[in-house]
Amino acid sequence: MPQITLLTGPERRRRWSWDERRRILNAAFMPGAVVADVSRQFEVSTSLIYKWRRQAMTETSMSFAPAVLLPEAAPIASPADTTAITVELVNGTRLRIDAQASPALVTAALQALR
Repeated sequence: MPQITLLTGPERRRRWSWDERRRILNAAFMPGAVVADVSRQFEVSTSLIYKWRRQAMTETSMSFAPAVLLPEAAPIASPADTTAITVELVNGTRLRIDAQASPALVTAALQALR
């Protein structure tokens, strides 16, 4: 049976605490998550989730990304430029991913850019 929330009185908008917002943002932007599904689950608009993400990204201070240590592999002889992917962010940060990079290293590097 569907649930209906009736908002009465002069204030008809719901208020979300920062903890609730963080919980919803974490659920919406986990790997493999679908924002539309999360918005239905928490009964919040998808546009509001994206707005909260923009606000969180501008309000948070710079922080370090966790380091990922991989076992050392023997160097592979390769041509001078074997860049397969170049990711360039708006702030000018550029990440070049070599064609021989391991999937674990590529995943860790891209997650650190989030």
